[in-house]
Amino acid sequence: MHRRRLLWQIYPSYLLITLISLIAVVWYASEYMREFHYESVAGGLFEQTRLVEEDVAQLFHAPDVGRLDAFCKNLAKKVTTRITVIAASGRVIGDSLENPARMDNHADRPEVIEALAGRMGKSTRYSYTLRENMMYVAMPMHEGEAVIGVLRAAVPVTSIDRALRRIYVHIGLGGLVVAAVFATLSLAISRRISRPIEDLTRGAERFARGELAHKLLVPGSQEIGGLAEAMNQMAAQLDDRILTVARQRNEMEAVLSSMVEGVIAVDSDERVININRAAAQLIGVDPAAVHGRSIQEIVRNPDLQQFVARTLARHEAVEGEIVLGDGERFLQAHGTVLRDPQGAGIGALVVLNDITRLRQLENLRRDFVANVSHELKTPITSIKGFVETLLDGALDSPEDARRFLAIVSKHADRLNAIIEDLLSLSRLEEEGEKEKAILEEGAIRDVVFAAAQSCKVNAAAKNIRVETACPEDLRARIKAPLLEQALVNLLDNAIKYSESGGLVEVEAARQNGEIAIRVRDYGCGIEKEHLPRLFERFYRVDKARSRKLGGTGLGLAIVKHIVHVHGGRVSVESTPGKGSVFTICIPAA
Repeated sequence: MHRRRLLWQIYPSYLLITLISLIAVVWYASEYMREFHYESVAGGLFEQTRLVEEDVAQLFHAPDVGRLDAFCKNLAKKVTTRITVIAASGRVIGDSLENPARMDNHADRPEVIEALAGRMGKSTRYSYTLRENMMYVAMPMHEGEAVIGVLRAAVPVTSIDRALRRIYVHIGLGGLVVAAVFATLSLAISRRISRPIEDLTRGAERFARGELAHKLLVPGSQEIGGLAEAMNQMAAQLDDRILTVARQRNEMEAVLSSMVEGVIAVDSDERVININRAAAQLIGVDPAAVHGRSIQEIVRNPDLQQFVARTLARHEAVEGEIVLGDGERFLQAHGTVLRDPQGAGIGALVVLNDITRLRQLENLRRDFVANVSHELKTPITSIKGFVETLLDGALDSPEDARRFLAIVSKHADRLNAIIEDLLSLSRLEEEGEKEKAILEEGAIRDVVFAAAQSCKVNAAAKNIRVETACPEDLRARIKAPLLEQALVNLLDNAIKYSESGGLVEVEAARQNGEIAIRVRDYGCGIEKEHLPRLFERFYRVDKARSRKLGGTGLGLAIVKHIVHVHGGRVSVESTPGKGSVFTICIPAA
């Protein structure tokens, strides 16, 4: 809808009022002047009829009617007024300009009718005889109480009309000048009224754009000045409140963004009001794209949908557990009802904690307890069995007793190795968590050669060659005994799972700012599904074969923790039937 400026609403009104007033004044003045002139002429005619009334009355009853007509024509030579004498029947008896015999009966003339009724008659009309506008004044002529005739005087009013037209022109020109002056004054007054309001409008638009620091000029008018002051106060208060709300919102956003817990707020229709970054990451959505959308639309998880519905349906806090994906992530959920200042429920607040790591650690602890129990139970059961056999009489047979005691000693050594490895793991975990390990800059070459030398005897027993390749300039911050132990464990496994007469390679090189130490064997290899869990405690690919080879199941777990102490990482690549490659990466010096 098109809207006009206030100026063009006020100014035309002023201009219209001015024009109407001016036209009314001009019309009234013109009519008044016209009436004034006509009344003046009529008054003059009345006076003239009174002057000749006696003479006409004397001649009215004369035997010769021509004498009255001659008297009228004689008067025409002295005055410009037309004199007409009319009988009571309407017949013209005498006229100063025309022959009465050729003139019509005047009984139907308005002024004559008035005069015959005993009153002064007056009329202005077009005369077809003289072919111009004439003013007629008729006076009754009495004889006693009876009206015996009419004495009429007439003058042309054309000159009066011409004079009036000239006056009208002057009045019109003056009116135009006055109208122009009034139009200019009206425009100035309209501008003076509309300009402060337009300033207020522009100021309000700036307020709407958020420029609340802008101050409006206060005009001198009490009403508009009061409005400007009120708007300035409103803007100041609104600016203060917006800053307060923005600060509170930023504080809330900062708190929500800094929380590791996921927070989801929904209204009573289960539409998302707010969601923090942690919750968006947990459920895999874009936080900017979910506002106003229902929880069923953004999350295809029945557990979370049911939990939100249950929270909205109950008045107390609700707790539960939510599983995302195919059991890949576990969330602990805590829900409570959102309430307005009056205490009415307006939605629900759901807090999500990712307990996937806790679940994994719990599962690892359970597996660890089961595995360590199994690993300890096997040698303990064997030791107990052989001791009972010895007590039952085998001790009397020196040969059997020696064989049984050798087996008991072997299992005792296995128990001791397991306990030693467990203690080593405990120490490594403590050093890694509390960063107690003291690292010193040292040569990688010395550690590699020392580890290869430590495994020389086992390699020679299976006729396996151990080849090393390491530049002399490779240096890193290390704890040499720990790193050597990790390499020994990897080499020992490579030798165990390599065929007799095989080859084990150890090489170290600089790679992307790190030092990579690789232990490669060409043995049986490892299936792909075992690789992710290979560094777990007591995890065995082939349990029977591992125990037969004398392993405790903790060697690779120790390697992982040693590398962690050095701030590095360990990985494995393996192909069944082609061998395996274990890689240790630690920061270079």
